[in-house]
Amino acid sequence: MKKILVTGGTGYIGSHTVVKLLEAGYEVVILDNLSNSKISVIDRIEKITNKRPLFIEGDIRDKSLLENLFSDQKIDAVIHFAGLKAVGESVKEPLKYYENNVGGSISLLEAMKNANVTQMIFSSSATVYGEPQKLPIKEDHPLNPTNTYGETKLSVENILRDLYRSSSSWKIFILRYFNPVGAHQSGLIGEDPNDIPNNLFPYIAKVAMGEFESLKVFGDDYDTKDGTGVRDYIHVIDLAEAHLRALEKLSQSKCEAINLGTGQGYSVLEIIKAFEKTSNRAINLSIADRRKGDVASCFADPTKAKSFLNWEALNNIDQMCRDSWLWKSTTL
Repeated sequence: MKKILVTGGTGYIGSHTVVKLLEAGYEVVILDNLSNSKISVIDRIEKITNKRPLFIEGDIRDKSLLENLFSDQKIDAVIHFAGLKAVGESVKEPLKYYENNVGGSISLLEAMKNANVTQMIFSSSATVYGEPQKLPIKEDHPLNPTNTYGETKLSVENILRDLYRSSSSWKIFILRYFNPVGAHQSGLIGEDPNDIPNNLFPYIAKVAMGEFESLKVFGDDYDTKDGTGVRDYIHVIDLAEAHLRALEKLSQSKCEAINLGTGQGYSVLEIIKAFEKTSNRAINLSIADRRKGDVASCFADPTKAKSFLNWEALNNIDQMCRDSWLWKSTTL
């Protein structure tokens, strides 16, 4: 494989994966509508790697654009990140999420099939598991999402499994992320949402910088060590490396789902304390009601990733906080 199409490639996880791909010698074509990212990311990727990916501004729901893209470019495989990802918004606007995440994925897969491109890595989520019945979570845990975002991820997973059953020529990895955080060690790329952040780390960083007055902690009455939600946070660089390993193994795949996490859970309050230590800034917080669709604790059993991909997370929570703070404190 030489040329990889990365949908959503200027986004947070996408951009870090593009860096890994370019450093490994792949050609990269990025398709992104810039709905939650900035075009300046391309310049930053080039500054890190001394290579410039081909960028196409567009939407995965645009069938004629996809047809032309696959006709013009000899794509060997697709890494599919593009999608809306805010849990709260998904509950309020379910049609928007199904139309974009599921409808867009169908359009992409149709274009791939027509172009005889049958290798894909899909960006899924631990939200497909819903309320954990047992921790740590293995890939065979029941799939029962508690919010619309998770339902759309599961819908695409089911489509991919059906697609593989229809033809064994399809080679698919479904990568279920837990909670990606951190930034590139250069400080040049990181999580930079266009609107108010939906994820914990960028919100904490904005409070530390004084952009927001305080952090809302959604719920302090969960059955956890300190009452706040516990999650498996994984450094985005480790996550990007997992995609590279998956790409190397893709031709040997069938349709495999794999957890990407550390196997270690941290509470919201533990993260805040770690970030305060790294930034030397106090994080003001207020307690708010639980968010609909959130679960108390969620962390991975990453054993399958190690056996299938020869991969495991290397960065600890202190490194995650350090790189997040470097990114935020140096971003213009």
